Amino acid sequence: MAMFHVVVLRSGPEWRQGRPLEEQSGWEEHAAYMDDLVEQGFIVLGGPLGDEHRVVHAVEASSEQAVRDTFAADPWTGSHLVVDVVEPWTIRLDARRLQS
Repeated sequence: MAMFHVVVLRSGPEWRQGRPLEEQSGWEEHAAYMDDLVEQGFIVLGGPLGDEHRVVHAVEASSEQAVRDTFAADPWTGSHLVVDVVEPWTIRLDARRLQS
């Protein structure tokens, strides 16, 4: 059964402070991989926090290991992004139910 997780990533050793996302090395490969995760419904919401050193994603996956395995395949994992935290998330408030 799929459940939600919150994933916090932080900038890795190849992240170049002061450069926009689109100017980081390997951007196109990373962007294509992330777009595919969105299309699959794996990433529900995601993006950088205000400090631009951390990224948060809300994902739908069967387990923490499935989350870690999926992010391990990202071309930026270990170089530009490092998985810091994966936590299960119990959704109690969901406006999407009201939109049906």
